[in-house]
Amino acid sequence: MGILDGKRILVAGVTMDKSIGFAAARFAQEQGAEVLISNFGRALGITRRIAKRLPKEAPVLELDVTDEDHLAGLEAAVREHVDGLDGVVHSIAYGNPETLLGGKFLEGPWDDVAQAVQVSAYSLRSLAVACRPLMGEGSSIVGLTFDATVAWPAYDWMGVAKAALENTSRYLARDLGPDGIRCNLVSAGPLKTLAAKAIPGFEDLESMWSTRAPLGWDETDADPTARAICALLSDLFPATTGEIVHVDGGFHAMGA
Repeated sequence: MGILDGKRILVAGVTMDKSIGFAAARFAQEQGAEVLISNFGRALGITRRIAKRLPKEAPVLELDVTDEDHLAGLEAAVREHVDGLDGVVHSIAYGNPETLLGGKFLEGPWDDVAQAVQVSAYSLRSLAVACRPLMGEGSSIVGLTFDATVAWPAYDWMGVAKAALENTSRYLARDLGPDGIRCNLVSAGPLKTLAAKAIPGFEDLESMWSTRAPLGWDETDADPTARAICALLSDLFPATTGEIVHVDGGFHAMGA
């Protein structure tokens, strides 16, 4: 038996098979879940091809979390495949690398900052509200962050967006808790994903982990992060919400 036997899971924001979202979808299936994945726009075709690489090809939904029509139609789109959801994974973030990242904090224009905050943080609230009618007591929402308690090299306005995401998760935990819905985040160490490659200077972050993470860190292996996500989706953490679980080899706990 798997820890997600019988669970119905939506993983929002799956593009490449190297992504955290794909790893989470794969492990969720291996643990017995019925999985749906989503993307939108030009990436949708890629996602449909990638879906065939999962242990079981997953239905692919078109979902732009900034599009109110997509959000309004999400319940019906999900019900074409399953009759509800037990878990939702928010694997979505974006910040314009040309204006917001790589040492451009002081120059970042508001329009791009606003987009980064909407896509990377406010969308967790948007997705939760859209999925709420599909979720019952014992359901779980899990998002992905990169430790926003400190300022990182190169990360700049995405760090601000992640700080907003972390607080959004806490308020969702407060407001969805009475419905029996949990909301938590996983804070992963740096991984070689498509999103990471778009960050100028991201290799500076990666280099820190090799010497400071006491358990070591493999930036090519998203499986430990996927396992944490799926543990939070399962029934193993029934009284945990508003939490941030670090999967970073212990880096976050080290002072030097």
